[in-house]
Amino acid sequence: MNKYFAEFVGTFILVLFGCGTAVVAGDKVGVVGIAFAFGFALVGAAYGIGPISGCHINPAVSLGVWTAGRMTTGEMIGYWIGQFCGGIVGAGSVWVIAHGMGGGFSRHASGLGQNGWGPGYQGGYDLTSAIVFEFLATLIFVVVILGATQKASPAGFAGLVIGITLVVIHIFGIRITGVSVNPARSFGPALLVGGQALSQVWLFLIIPSLAGIVAGLLFRTGVLSAEKPAPATGEKREMVGA
Repeated sequence: MNKYFAEFVGTFILVLFGCGTAVVAGDKVGVVGIAFAFGFALVGAAYGIGPISGCHINPAVSLGVWTAGRMTTGEMIGYWIGQFCGGIVGAGSVWVIAHGMGGGFSRHASGLGQNGWGPGYQGGYDLTSAIVFEFLATLIFVVVILGATQKASPAGFAGLVIGITLVVIHIFGIRITGVSVNPARSFGPALLVGGQALSQVWLFLIIPSLAGIVAGLLFRTGVLSAEKPAPATGEKREMVGA
């Protein structure tokens, strides 16, 4: 069970520091600061829990790893449970901390770093823009993860490379959707904020998951793989990331 708990801890770290920065300091550090908060949180989690679980901390990543044949169905479900629970507890912790803000804090009015689209959210981008961005960003993200964790890749650098990629994705996409590329990161804040955030969370559950499957297929079929696809044994846990 330690690998599932590690996924809980890693996802908690990502949401706490990523969404927490957006809520508490977003107006001070801006898009770039929030982007680095998510990326650095991932790097820290990758080297902290990577040796235990591989640090997927993202259901779309686990789905991609499963599709690529690198983990069993049972493992994937266990990872999902840990990840979604970590996302909820992380968002709840941000709420508790922000609640002590001078002048008061309302999670419904100010949010908890939830994702979204449309009028009134960030740049006001429409549904099509949100779908295209989330699909392409997640596809690229999971491709980087699966590629960086191949046996042919340099050892020890995967966490750093994946964290940098997440920074770039956030710099590009925060004004579009707030950047999900991670269903668990989206579900926790949406569940606690409710309203529009919860009504729109379906996109951030479905689109990144579809992109994760496509990325996994690119490696399972050998299109992007530097090694022969191996059957899932439940024993191989690559270091990946949110």
